[in-house]
Amino acid sequence: METIGLVGVTARDIGASGLARFTWAKEERTARLPELAGALGVDEVVYLATCNRVELFYRRRASGEDRDLRRAAWRALAGGEASDGEAERTLRGWIGEGAVEHLFLVASGLDSAQVGEREIQGQLREALQQARQAGVVGGLVDRLVEEALRVAHQVHRDTHLGAGRTSLAEIAADHLIERARRTPSPVALIGVSPMTERAGAALRREGISVIVVNRTLDRAVDLARRLDGAEAMSLEEFCSRPPMVEALLSATGAPETVLDRAVLERLAARSPSGEPPLVVDLAVPPDVDPEAARACGLTRIGMDEINSLAERRRAERISEAAAARELIDEALAGLRERLAERALSPVLARLNQRYRRTALEGVERLLAKEGFAFDPASRETLELWAETLARRLAHLPTRGLRELASRHGLAAVDLFLAAGDEELRRELGTIDSFDWIDPTAQEG
Repeated sequence: METIGLVGVTARDIGASGLARFTWAKEERTARLPELAGALGVDEVVYLATCNRVELFYRRRASGEDRDLRRAAWRALAGGEASDGEAERTLRGWIGEGAVEHLFLVASGLDSAQVGEREIQGQLREALQQARQAGVVGGLVDRLVEEALRVAHQVHRDTHLGAGRTSLAEIAADHLIERARRTPSPVALIGVSPMTERAGAALRREGISVIVVNRTLDRAVDLARRLDGAEAMSLEEFCSRPPMVEALLSATGAPETVLDRAVLERLAARSPSGEPPLVVDLAVPPDVDPEAARACGLTRIGMDEINSLAERRRAERISEAAAARELIDEALAGLRERLAERALSPVLARLNQRYRRTALEGVERLLAKEGFAFDPASRETLELWAETLARRLAHLPTRGLRELASRHGLAAVDLFLAAGDEELRRELGTIDSFDWIDPTAQEG
């Protein structure tokens, strides 16, 4: 379907600092989505932003409008105009089935820096919920995102794609665990998010004490309770009177720096071992300014370093993704067939009615011409035979049109039907392609 599209960019392409230009603060997203839909000129849009990617999945208002929305997306997300060719070089775009295929790959973790990670499913579902709250989905985009989440669940259920260390949070936790074993002390988790919760669970499995820090203390308490024995602390208290920790992980989604140089100096001064604490910063934009960390002598591992390690592991896992890719291909084929059936059903019904009416009219002409006089029972038998013949004759073109739509799109079906006589074209009408995905659409 040509009105479906996707524009996206990842930290693999432009780095964490570049990705921050297109990342909205989490608390702003729902309120800004109607503005985004208006700026793009779309009826539906889902804005997905994680520490590793930003994606816009949308449905345009009309298939005849500009299909490449990368410059509009740049303007809406980054502010200002891109220079000549800048948006096209930086952002990637898909239309039609290519957009749906990319969405399925993203939801299943096959396009993630850490292939097979599951966190993206929760992030995509949250993005869909924000779009629903903002009133910018409710039609085809909504259904396609739900289908992507269903396919992702099937991929992880039926393959070994998610086995082992698959999330960026777990990669970050490996660094924290190594430091906590070398210089034992609690680890601070700053921000309540799927990333910090998953990293905290990995730390607790290793018996490492955890302190959950959040701007809202109640949320910190809730996560600490889920982490079985963790402590909780408000962000204000943490910044003014930091605990004695050897390592911390921060992933808040705040629009600006959360831990400034003064806080980092206090943390360094209270390190139990005397060695500056390890800072793992998974936020985009960063929670800890790299220059401030360097000035305080702290080792800071940011998203670029985490993604680099994940990319090396990603190459090792690609071979495991073949079975998952096969499931996605099957899901796309099934979706295409269902949508083709939905789009074609009214036309095929009218075509079958045309065959039936033509057959019955032929019976009437034959009886009138030959002057046959049948009793009602015999006439009913003859008409039943004519209707059966009509159904059999209609079967082949009906099946052929379904296959044509599935393989080559509705444009090919329209071309085939256009070869018929004018009366037939008027009778069959036009194909409603609202819910159709064009299998010939490619990446832009």
